[in-house]
Amino acid sequence: MALKGIDIFKLTPKTNCKECGNPTCMAFAMKVAQGAVQIDACPHMSDEAKAQLSEATAPPMKAVKVGAGECEHSLGGETVLFRHDKTFVSRNLFAVNVCQGCVDDKLPEIEKIDYERIGERMYVEALNLEFTDKESYLGLVEKTKGKGRLLILDCKDVDAAKAALDLCKDEKPILNGATPENFKEMVDVAKAAGVVLGVSAPDLDALYDTVAAIEGLGYKELILDVTGGSIKDAYANAIQVRRAALKGQDRTFGYPSIVNVAKVAPDDTAMQTALASMFVIKYGSVIVMDSMTYAQALPLYGLRQNIYTDPQKPMKVEPGIYPLNGADENSVCATTVDFALTYFVVSGELERSGVPVNFLISDAGGYSVLTAWAAGKFSAGTISKFMKEYDIENKIKSRTLIIPGKAAVLKGELEEKLPGWTIVVAPNDATGLVKFMKDFK
Repeated sequence: MALKGIDIFKLTPKTNCKECGNPTCMAFAMKVAQGAVQIDACPHMSDEAKAQLSEATAPPMKAVKVGAGECEHSLGGETVLFRHDKTFVSRNLFAVNVCQGCVDDKLPEIEKIDYERIGERMYVEALNLEFTDKESYLGLVEKTKGKGRLLILDCKDVDAAKAALDLCKDEKPILNGATPENFKEMVDVAKAAGVVLGVSAPDLDALYDTVAAIEGLGYKELILDVTGGSIKDAYANAIQVRRAALKGQDRTFGYPSIVNVAKVAPDDTAMQTALASMFVIKYGSVIVMDSMTYAQALPLYGLRQNIYTDPQKPMKVEPGIYPLNGADENSVCATTVDFALTYFVVSGELERSGVPVNFLISDAGGYSVLTAWAAGKFSAGTISKFMKEYDIENKIKSRTLIIPGKAAVLKGELEEKLPGWTIVVAPNDATGLVKFMKDFK
């Protein structure tokens, strides 16, 4: 069996091996070729063979680690161009441009964007440090290091880059500084600090040649800056680089990418937000903007969460009690399924009503109301079980439970399962909840 010019059977030991968990080494080789098992699972394979096979079976786009500790992120490692073909591997990061003159104003604003949505923290993961002069730049690094954000040193000056890395190399920043003119020196700086090196060039041909030359120097911890001089160039570059790697199997372009939308749409917040949404899909690994406000963050992070979620696994909210509109122990209860879309639609309408309500979410498998009911995941039994597990009757004095209109069939069963409770059926559509709740109150 050949894999990218390598015969797996020639590299695989010729004896049966119980330690691998496979009946024969032929079976092991086939599993390696299919990507179903890691090469390290065979304790008898030589280091040389493992190295060859690791290279051959690696994704066409290299996965790189940036940042350190809680700020560590994975970029790249993608195998498909489209999410519907297979789940994307590494979600993109959002970064904000920071300069010496604006750092004191921007940092407090950046820190405000920090909230949780469906179990995922939404915040500005990276700071793009813009270079002006060496002395100012080192002061900027001092002010931004240790802030719990990945640092991107956007610096083409070799001496300044080296000095900046001396201050923050332990945080494993991205050094976005290699160009066709200085790549040899920048490779030495990046190697010494052990950081990912960003590569940029005037056009794709020059970028390709520069990356090939850097690989020739033995360094492959790279990220490609595909920004270009215009919106059109940035879009074309991002797509062509990704297609060359994944469809053309050209590993020279097989690296994650940076797109600085602030450079192609300066001083235009609306355009930068629109471009950021586009590059979430096509194909920015790190997207740099001039600012990030809640008005920008809510749609962008929501889109990213949708794109970088396994389409085979529905997004779910955690089961629990969600007090809305200042609800307390005397407020009525309402319930629905844990499917994220249902939760946000219904909770939004309940909040608009202004009526305090304890929103009870039980584990319904991430299905919609009717699907969960048909599958037995949202029933009188599951709801009553949830009420007992979360000790609802001792935590909440109200004995009124509002159920979804589409699950009206549960009313009678719930009255049997929950003696003493008044079961109220809500409208079929969430849009009717505002009037319903106000009238109910």
